[in-house]
Amino acid sequence: MSEVYFGTDLFSELDRLQRQMAGLFGGFPSSIRSGRSGAFPQINIGSTDDSIEIVAFAPGIDPKSLDLSIDKGLLTISGERGGLQPEAAGEDARTYAQERFVGAFRRVIELPQQADPDNVVARYVNGCLTVSIGKQEASKPRAINVQ
Repeated sequence: MSEVYFGTDLFSELDRLQRQMAGLFGGFPSSIRSGRSGAFPQINIGSTDDSIEIVAFAPGIDPKSLDLSIDKGLLTISGERGGLQPEAAGEDARTYAQERFVGAFRRVIELPQQADPDNVVARYVNGCLTVSIGKQEASKPRAINVQ
């Protein structure tokens, strides 16, 4: 029987392997603030028997500046988020750190086949854009009587 020998501590090797894998796949965000850049707004997607529900977390955006469209089974949410500078700062203000995303954004979401693009309602309340897309009648669950 042969023995396996690791030149260094086993846990160090596992840590090194984990760092290499994270670098290969870009890592996984540990919180909403550490998501990859360009993934704004963050979204949740779910469904009910009658609709597909999408919530986009987009605080600080004027709802009039949001553009939504559905084409070929893809929902596109786009717009622009401006910067907020304190009024008292004036032109002499310098920014040392900025964590808030500023600029144009675009998210494209693939919709399930049962989505009905003619039955869409969008609301923006308290920084959340809620998009409710109805399901086609043929895809809704129905009871079947046994004779």
